[in-house]
Amino acid sequence: MLILQRMATTSSSLLSSPLLKPSSFLSPLKRCVSQPTSDFRAFAFSRNGLSTSAAAVAATEPHVSTQHDKLKEAQKDKSDKLDRVVLPSNESSEKLLRIRHTCAHVMAMAVQKLYPDAKVTIGPWIENGFYYDFDMEPLTDKELKRIKKEMDRIICRNLPLVREEVSREEAQRRISTLNEPYKLEILDSIKDDPITIYHIGNEWWDLCAGPHVEYTGKINRKAVELESIAGAYWRGDEKKPMLQRIYGTAWENEEQLQAYLHFKEEAKRRDHRRLGQVLDLFSIQNDAGGGLVFWHPKGAIVRHVIEDLWKKTHIERGYDLLYTPHVAKADLWQISGHLDFYRENMYNQMDVEDELYQLRPMNCPYHILIYKRRRHSYNDFPIRVAELGTVYRYELSGSLHGLFRVRGFTQDDAHIFCLEDQIKDEIRGVLDLTEELLLKFGFSKYEVNLSTRPEKSVGDDDIWEKATSALRDALEDKGWSYQIDDGGGAFYGPKIDLKIEDALGRKWQCSTIQVDFNLPQRFDITYIDSNSEKKRPIMIHRAVLGSLERFFGVLIEHYAGDFPLWLSPVQAHVLPVTDTQLDYCKELTNKLKASGIRGELCHGERLPKLIRNSEMLKIPLMAVVGAKEVESGTVTVRSRSGDDPGTMSIDDFVSRIKSAIESRTSF
Repeated sequence: MLILQRMATTSSSLLSSPLLKPSSFLSPLKRCVSQPTSDFRAFAFSRNGLSTSAAAVAATEPHVSTQHDKLKEAQKDKSDKLDRVVLPSNESSEKLLRIRHTCAHVMAMAVQKLYPDAKVTIGPWIENGFYYDFDMEPLTDKELKRIKKEMDRIICRNLPLVREEVSREEAQRRISTLNEPYKLEILDSIKDDPITIYHIGNEWWDLCAGPHVEYTGKINRKAVELESIAGAYWRGDEKKPMLQRIYGTAWENEEQLQAYLHFKEEAKRRDHRRLGQVLDLFSIQNDAGGGLVFWHPKGAIVRHVIEDLWKKTHIERGYDLLYTPHVAKADLWQISGHLDFYRENMYNQMDVEDELYQLRPMNCPYHILIYKRRRHSYNDFPIRVAELGTVYRYELSGSLHGLFRVRGFTQDDAHIFCLEDQIKDEIRGVLDLTEELLLKFGFSKYEVNLSTRPEKSVGDDDIWEKATSALRDALEDKGWSYQIDDGGGAFYGPKIDLKIEDALGRKWQCSTIQVDFNLPQRFDITYIDSNSEKKRPIMIHRAVLGSLERFFGVLIEHYAGDFPLWLSPVQAHVLPVTDTQLDYCKELTNKLKASGIRGELCHGERLPKLIRNSEMLKIPLMAVVGAKEVESGTVTVRSRSGDDPGTMSIDDFVSRIKSAIESRTSF
């Protein structure tokens, strides 16, 4: 049973929404995407106005420094300086963790001073700061300033934080006196005695195990900022009260806060939901329902390129491609165990001629049925099958998030059936395939985790040990460093999870490799060994990209929508200086398309506007055509990378684009 991590849980919630999980994004900041050029100085004017020769486009003018240029340079210097700030994490700095935890308490104290009827619940530190949930009337962003001012006053008073141990009965008495029902529920969930309480001065206290700073004055109030307000169900249960969650961020000093805010702005600029609209890549149509992705022509072209590369790579590595149905009888999901363990993530069943059917949440049972269509010998192994299979998961509307958390998505799913002594080689093969694909998309930095046997599991000790050793040996043979997630494996087998690092240093769960002892037993799949006896094969689940929707969202944000030439939905714009060159431009556009190059003709505006539009749409190449280009059978090329290749023949232009696409390099 392949269980991929939920769509948004490991993605950076700094992309565009409040931080919803403690695991969001990691520092330090990194920048590795070329920035679009912003001004264009390549117009030549003659005595009669704009020259009809596009060769003038490549000309340069003497640059006179302006106040605007100086401002841009100063902003760039500031941005570069902030990029170099290495942000600490809760793991690397206990001081930072204590600051954030104390900030959550200080904020709760401030809220209850300003809004005495507010009931407190929980307030943990998280990856980039802290939050606290309150049962109170809805707040507005304007009220955050008022709360922050009260926090500043509490910090400046330098109040001590004092730890106290009390009996369970005493804690219950105090909480009841304050009429804090949520705290009573939290108290009931605490199993250890005595109960620990942290006081801020003599004015406010909370159930807490710590740690905290010694005095509120240890917090730099200028390094703290309240960020947003969101709704959150108590205990994450939609049937329980909706609470007001206030998010804040806290750092050791102002420089770190400014670097973090700069990072947030850059993440906002790269937000795939915004860029998806600006670049016309995809949409979520409310008339159709939330969490259902519509791939627009430009986004669909990128998906087509991804799928073609994926299929080609898998075929070369010995996989057979499959296509399987989107629904199946409910009995199939009963056998697989999904109805027992995964029902809350599945849609309601549908009655078809008195039989119950179910939209598929996963592809695994289908691949097993194909395996079972005939008998297998030990000589048949390994058997590798792969499918870009669309699955459907029930998600609450409040949890949906662009392409990262959706209700229907396409997994790059594959299953390997093999013998015990083949596990290591097959895992190593998957690692090689994973590296090959991810490198082609521009991802070269990974975080790898090996998750071992949990307390509740199926399968005997011997097979768990063999499988875990095979995963470990494959990683070491590959030369990848990895961390052990002790007890973090699935109940059906150990696994390897791989997170990719994007241009901002954020880490995204993508690839997973999972050994499964459960489904082969549930479906009673077998093979005939060399002694003519029935044995059970090992089943390996694996996904490289995760889902196409989520991976596309990661790509958009990694490249800030400025895709490399080979992946760009439109690779070249053909721009006439005047409509006189339209026929020539049409012939050029047709030649590009006939050569497998995604070219578009743009006209109807003055050339400067056409160029600005192309830059806004992040088109890699612009082929500008004036009277002289028509006369000489050439084009003048402008590149978004900042280089202006100049004037060249059409054949050279086409040849260079094809070469760059094939080698996945710039023009």
